[in-house]
Amino acid sequence: MSWHIRRAAQILKKGGLIAYPTEAVYGLGCLAHFHKTIERLLHVKQRPVEKGLILLASDLSQLDEYIQPLPPDILAKVRYTWPGPITWLLPAREHVPELITGQHDSIAVRISAHPVVNELCRRSQAPLISTSANLSGKHMAYSAFEVRRQFGNQLDYILNAPLGKQDKPSKIVDALSGRVIRS
Repeated sequence: MSWHIRRAAQILKKGGLIAYPTEAVYGLGCLAHFHKTIERLLHVKQRPVEKGLILLASDLSQLDEYIQPLPPDILAKVRYTWPGPITWLLPAREHVPELITGQHDSIAVRISAHPVVNELCRRSQAPLISTSANLSGKHMAYSAFEVRRQFGNQLDYILNAPLGKQDKPSKIVDALSGRVIRS
């Protein structure tokens, strides 16, 4: 498996677009600093830019460039749930492109408990854009086969590995208000 993760990380570092397993479903992703690849991801998925995307990281320091400094109580609340299946909406830094935030002032971020995701971020030394691996409005992919069926050869790599143990995509919570966006 480590060979496949190394290969996927090499592709990501060169600006590639991949599919990979997450806690519950397959995700589509690229590194957050490759804006042309993010545009390609949105085009391939047929996802409107206004919705925004999630950033996955192997540790909090990978998110420093994207999120504003957090008050100690909010930081403690967020850290308590990571690594894990909760995606937090945190205030985005001003320079974070709309390609990532969509029409929002916040950015969705998570430190995944899935070992493949963590290793991809660690080997890439950068956060990973994440969105479910499906065409907008279509059913989510739960296997590499389903990813291939929906996207054909539009991706640079499909990392075939087991999903995590979650039965649905991550919960999304606004860290400042406590409002649950997706349960």
